[in-house]
Amino acid sequence: MKSLFKTVALITFFSILTRILGFFFRIYLSRTIGAESLGMYQVASSIFMVLLTVVSSGIPLIISRMSAGYRVKKDGKSEGALVSTALIFALVISGVLCGVVFLFKSLFSSLFTDARCVEILIVLLPSLIASSVYCVCRGALWGQGNYFALCVSELYEQVLRIFICVLIVGSSLSAIENALNVAWSLTFACIGSMIFVVLLYFYYGGKMKKPSRKILKPLIKESSPITAIRIAGSFVQPLIALIIPARMMAIGYTQSQAMSLYGIAVGMTLPLLFVPNTVIGSLSTAIVPDISTAVAKNDYGHIENRARTSIVFALFVSALFIPAYMGVGELTGVFLYDNVLSGTLLQTAAWVMLPMGITNISSALLNSLGLEVKSFVNYLIGAIFMFVAIWFLPGLVGINSLVWGMGVSAVVTAILNVRMLQKKTKIKLKLFKPILMISLLILPCSALSAFVTSLCRHFFPNFISICLGGFVAVASFALLCAVFNVVDVHSFWIMAKKRFARKPKAQAKA
Repeated sequence: MKSLFKTVALITFFSILTRILGFFFRIYLSRTIGAESLGMYQVASSIFMVLLTVVSSGIPLIISRMSAGYRVKKDGKSEGALVSTALIFALVISGVLCGVVFLFKSLFSSLFTDARCVEILIVLLPSLIASSVYCVCRGALWGQGNYFALCVSELYEQVLRIFICVLIVGSSLSAIENALNVAWSLTFACIGSMIFVVLLYFYYGGKMKKPSRKILKPLIKESSPITAIRIAGSFVQPLIALIIPARMMAIGYTQSQAMSLYGIAVGMTLPLLFVPNTVIGSLSTAIVPDISTAVAKNDYGHIENRARTSIVFALFVSALFIPAYMGVGELTGVFLYDNVLSGTLLQTAAWVMLPMGITNISSALLNSLGLEVKSFVNYLIGAIFMFVAIWFLPGLVGINSLVWGMGVSAVVTAILNVRMLQKKTKIKLKLFKPILMISLLILPCSALSAFVTSLCRHFFPNFISICLGGFVAVASFALLCAVFNVVDVHSFWIMAKKRFARKPKAQAKA
C-alpha cells in the first residue's frame, strides 16, 4: 500500500496525457482528411476492435495474475514458460482471425455500407498480430507491478502513431486514400510499440522459457470467460457503425453523406462527451479499493456513504461540462473541426453525460462488489434500447438518433445499476434529490453561458469567446452547487487522500 497513491497518480497522469494527445490528434484528422474519410475509418475500425478484443482482453489480465503468483513463489522458470506459451497462443489466435478476414473478404465487404471499408480493415490486420505480442508482454510487465513501463508504452504508441500519420496523410488526397493512410499509421505504430514493449520486457529482467501445456490449460480456462464477456460488449460499436449509415441512406442520404454524418458524430462529437470519463475513471480508481475493504468487513454503513458520495461527485463532474457544451458547443465545433454540425450535435448531446456519469461510476462500484457479470447484463439491456432508437428514429431526427440512443441506453443502464447496488448491499442511496437539483441548476447556467458567448462573438475571436462562455458556465454551476450544498467537493478529496495516506504513515512510524 505504500506506493498505491503514487501508482494511481502515475497512471492518471499518463492516462490524461495520452488522452489529450489523442484528442488533438482527432482534431487534426478531422480538419485534414474530412468527415467522409473519418467515417470510413471509424466503420472499419469498429470491426477491427472486435478482433482486437479477442487477443487483448482476457489474456493480458490472466498473464498478470499468473505472473505475479510465480514471482511471489520466485518461480522464474514458470514465469518465462508462461510468457512463451501465451505468445504462441496469442499469435495463433491473431493469425486465425486474419485468415478468417481474408477468406471471407466478400462477406465483410457486403456487411459494410461502403465496400471500400474492407480495404481499410485489411490494412489494419498486421497490427492485430503485433498487438498479440504487445498484450502478452504488457501482461507480464503488469504482473511485475511495473506500471511505469505500461504507461510509457501506451504513450509511446500514441506519439508514434501521430508522428507517422502527420507524415503520410494530406488534404489533397482522396477520401479512401486518407482513410487507408490513417489505418497504415495505426499498423506501423502497433509494430513499433510491439518492438518497444518487448525490449522493455527484457530490459526489466523478463525471460522466456520452453512453452508448457500445463500452463496453457489454466491460461485458456481463466481468460476465456473474460474474453467472452468483452467480445459480446465489443459488438455494440460495430453494429452501430453498420446500422447508422444504412439507416441514414434509407431515409435519402447518399453513401458519402451517410459516412460523413457518421464520421462527424463518432469522430468529432463523441470524444468530447467522454472527457468527464477521464476524471470519473480516476475517482473510481480511488474509491473502489475502499469499497472492497468495506465489503470484506461487512461495513454496509461505510459502503452506503462511499457509494453515494462517489455517485454524487460523478454527477457533479459530468454536469460541470453540460452548461459549457450547451452554451459554447456550436462555436466549439467550428473552432476545433471547422464543422458547424459537430457543434450543434455537441449541444444536443450534452445531457447524455449525466446518465453516462452515473453508469460509469456505478459499474465500477458493482465490479468492486464482485458483480461484473450482472453489470455487463445491465449494459446489454441498455444497448438493446440503443439499437431500437438508432433503427427507428433516423426518419424523425436524423443523425441525432445516435444521441437519443446513447442517452436512453445510459439512463436504462444507470437505473438498473443503482437498483442492483441497493438490492445487493441493502443500502439507500437517496439520489433523486441531487439528480433533480443538478438538472435544475444546469438550465440557468446553460442560458447564461449561451448569452455570454453570443455577446462575446461580436467583440472577440472564437477562442476567447469559447473560453469566456465556458468559464462562466463552469463557475456559475460550481457556485450554485456550493450554495445549494449539492456536492461537498472538499470532503470527497479529503476522504480519498486519507484513504491512501493512512497506511504509509502507519508504516513510517513503525
